[in-house]
Order: sequence, then structure tokens, then C-alpha cells
Amino acid sequence: MIRRLARARGAVASLVVLALLALACLVGPAFTGHEPDRFYPDLRQLPAGLTAQPDDAHLKPALDRIAFRMRARVATFARDGDRLHLTLASDQPIDRRSLVYLPRSDLFGPPSVVAEEEGGRRLLLDMPIRHLRFLLGTDVHGRDLLTRSLVAGRVSLAVGLTATLVALLIGVGYGAVAGYAGGAVDAAMMRAVDALYALPFVFFVILLLVFFRASLVLMLLAIAAVEWLDMARIVRAQTLSLRERDFVRAARALGLSAGGIVLRHIVPNTLGPVAVAATLLVPRVILLESFLSFLGLGVQEPQTSWGVLIAEGARAIEAAPHMLAAPAAFLIATLVSLNLLGDGLADALDPRAG
Repeated sequence: MIRRLARARGAVASLVVLALLALACLVGPAFTGHEPDRFYPDLRQLPAGLTAQPDDAHLKPALDRIAFRMRARVATFARDGDRLHLTLASDQPIDRRSLVYLPRSDLFGPPSVVAEEEGGRRLLLDMPIRHLRFLLGTDVHGRDLLTRSLVAGRVSLAVGLTATLVALLIGVGYGAVAGYAGGAVDAAMMRAVDALYALPFVFFVILLLVFFRASLVLMLLAIAAVEWLDMARIVRAQTLSLRERDFVRAARALGLSAGGIVLRHIVPNTLGPVAVAATLLVPRVILLESFLSFLGLGVQEPQTSWGVLIAEGARAIEAAPHMLAAPAAFLIATLVSLNLLGDGLADALDPRAG
């Protein structure tokens, strides 16, 4: 099976992409140079690029805003490489304690007073300019979009994997029991599945939100509560064909209990189709999470996910299209890779393949 999977170049490439995405989401935020919740009020909706900030276009507005908070005004300023020569003026003596606003902005380093004129109403300052880079730009609040996308990927991937794992545990057990029991038990269990299929998913989520506060755990429970249904049907169909096989009859003749037969013979022989279905279930769960977050029913601030970022980007698509493109690119790459990996697994586990 591994050799067959290795021959599927698309599946191998997808596996590499998924591993790189997971690694980037896990450790990437520590190397971007920005905290995911750090606001840069003077650098809002910056487009993607390699230009160091603050550039000349954003330098004067940033200085004016900081000077206003210091109850002063910018008289002159001159940029000299990595240094800034700034002159602040005011009708009253400038309180030097207010100079702390300059390094707090994260755009400038600690200033040093070169000279004081007019009884402290005019200060000549010298300070370093920090070089900040936002490879994917910033959002409407001035937060680094690359860092936010990587942190959001942790949530989206965790939701996809956790909900899929819960769906596997419930669906495999439920389907195996129903298929092996057969008869009236099978009929009653599958009618319950049909009843849950008839319940609209969004209505089910809204109903949960009426009684419980929106949270990540609630969303996980809502997704897992419905996504096991397909898995149960797949496992049941496999079990119906397996329970009449010779090795199952032999185990039954040797006195092995029904539970032992299901655990030792039925479930292991359904793992092939289950593995393929799981790789296709993960992207569907991620899409569901993105859909719920887009509607405001999923992940809530201060947490974020790709669905939340896409919703924010959709609202600002005219002014800042990069806000939509960045998280959408991460989501599309993940979904395409998972689907290609599922196709590769299906071919590798096909017993008719050579």
C-alpha cells in the first residue's frame, strides 16, 4: 500500500504540502516578528509586500498621531537612514514622560533628547526607526495578516482533525454494531441515522446557540454530532459484507463473542475505506467551520480561524482585496491537498489495482 501511495506523485506532493502547512501554523508565528493581536494603528490595510514600514507615506501621519497624544505638534522631521531627527513644539512645556508614546507605537525606538529650546516648549529628538515587514499586509486594525493566518490555521486544522476523530469513533462503532447485529436492531439504528439526516445542520447549530454560548467547543460538538452519519453508513455497508466471510464464521464457531468479533475482525477490515473517507471528511469539516465562522456562529474573538479571516476579508474586499486572498489561499491549499491525498489513498487501498 505504501509503495502504491509513493507512486502517486499528486498524493505525495499533497502530503508534503500538508506537512509544511501544519509546521508553518505550529511554529511560524514565532518567526514572523509580530504578535497575532498586536495592533499597528498607523499601518492599517497595508497591501502585501516586502517594503519595510513605516515608509515615507506612513511616517508623517504616524508622527502627527503620536504628537497629538503628547499634546504637541511636529515642527520638523528628517529621516537619515535608520535614524529620525524630530522636532516637537507646543504652547506649553512638553512633559518628557510623554515621550514613552514613541517606542510604544512599535514604529520607533527609545528617543533621546538632543536639545531643549524655549523653556521646554520645543524638543529636538533623535531616535531609531524600526523596520517592520508585513509579507501578506495588515488587516483593518493594523494586525499582521501572515501571523493571523498562521494562528487561524491552528484553529481550523485542530477543528478539522478533532471533529473528524470524534466522527470516526462514533461512526465506526455505530456502523459496525448496526451491520453486525442486522435485523431489527440494524433497521432501528439506521432509521435513527435517517432522522438525524433530515435535521437541517444550520438549524441545529442555531438551536444549540439558543441554549448555549457560542464557543469553539460548541462548534466542535455541533459538527461532530452530524458528521459521523456518513461514516456510520460506510462502515455498516462494509460490515454487512464482512460478517458472512469465512474468517468471521470461523471466529463465531470458536466461541468468540460478538464484541470480540467486531473489535478484532470487523473493524480492522474496514480501516481501508475508513481511512479514505477520513481524508475527505477533514476538508469538509474545515469548510463547515469556515461557513459557520463566516456566519458569525463559529469561532469568536479573540480566537480566529480561516473562516473568520475570510469573512473579514469579504467585508473589505473593495478597499483591501489582500485581506481575502491571504486566508483563502491557505484554505484552498489545505482543501486541495487533502482531497488529492484522499484520492491517492483510495487508489493505493484498491485491491483491484496492480
